[in-house]
Amino acid sequence: MNTTKKIILFDGVCNLCNNAIQFIIKHDKKDQFRFATLQGEIGQKFISERNIDQQKTDSIILIEPSIAYYLKSTAALKIGRNFGGIWILLWILEQIPVSFRDWVYSYIAKNRYKWFGKKNECMIPTPELKSKFLD
Repeated sequence: MNTTKKIILFDGVCNLCNNAIQFIIKHDKKDQFRFATLQGEIGQKFISERNIDQQKTDSIILIEPSIAYYLKSTAALKIGRNFGGIWILLWILEQIPVSFRDWVYSYIAKNRYKWFGKKNECMIPTPELKSKFLD
């Protein structure tokens, strides 16, 4: 898979994650992102290529091809900062120690199915959004 777009891997059965992806698509005015589910073949390929331990993160991963990848709170904040405008102020939250940010993030991620529900299968994008999804 050769793309210059930033890739967001997400939990395809999580309602919170699916809502977040819809939010990202709505605010991605510069068409910077492409998406794949963590459960899908392409998502698993990206995870394997980067030796990412899925026991440590199972909700969101941001990949900037040929640059780096980001997990948990850092991924979420970097995604938001890409929207531009007022969202650039998210850099302030990046000044909070990663250990604390990730603790909060992990607490929410651990409870996301209980609080927001879970689907039986991964989200299927509409025909007009299909080009934004890699799998």
